[in-house]
Amino acid sequence: MNSRRIYIVDDDDALRQSVEVLLDVAGGFVTRSFASGEAFLDAVPQMEAGCVLLDLNMPGLNGLEVLHRLQKLDNRFETILLTGQGDIGVAVEAMKSGAIDFIEKPYDNRMLLGALDNGFARIEDREKEASAIQSARDGIDRLTPRERDVLLGLIDGKANKIIAYELDISPRTVEIYRANLMDKLGVRSVAEAVRIAFAAGLVPVFPR
Repeated sequence: MNSRRIYIVDDDDALRQSVEVLLDVAGGFVTRSFASGEAFLDAVPQMEAGCVLLDLNMPGLNGLEVLHRLQKLDNRFETILLTGQGDIGVAVEAMKSGAIDFIEKPYDNRMLLGALDNGFARIEDREKEASAIQSARDGIDRLTPRERDVLLGLIDGKANKIIAYELDISPRTVEIYRANLMDKLGVRSVAEAVRIAFAAGLVPVFPR
């Protein structure tokens, strides 16, 4: 993620401005503010992944309703609830619904920045995982049908001779396919090839 984007959703003009000032001083953030949950949700399809600072109590859609709709609409965001005193029960419910943290107003600067750091760490981990999965799928897509058959045999723990018998080819041909598929996947061991196959979804996580 090239820039840390933060979306502030709160009907309180003063709070939005104070958060923007804090993040500007902290540096490294790009902020965008919304005065209502409706305005935020309307803009979500055009927005990049980031953290959402979401006020719990707003006119119209409240924070919990916005969170529920966001979860159904897009999973690229990590949400931190901003709550008033006495809202703890609802905030806990929000965390069960996907929020990663809640912070009481008036917020502590260090707590807010710490929660944002946690949110961005989660986003970065998710993006790395997505990149690894796509890379694995690209590798599997480069395999020929026969190379895939050999890989599936290796995943099942079968010896070259067994794979050769089942595919009606020679053990030497299996060795060639095996070397080719490992070269295409950029791995040096069968274990690495198996991990890529699972990451790509070539085989189910549970035994077939």
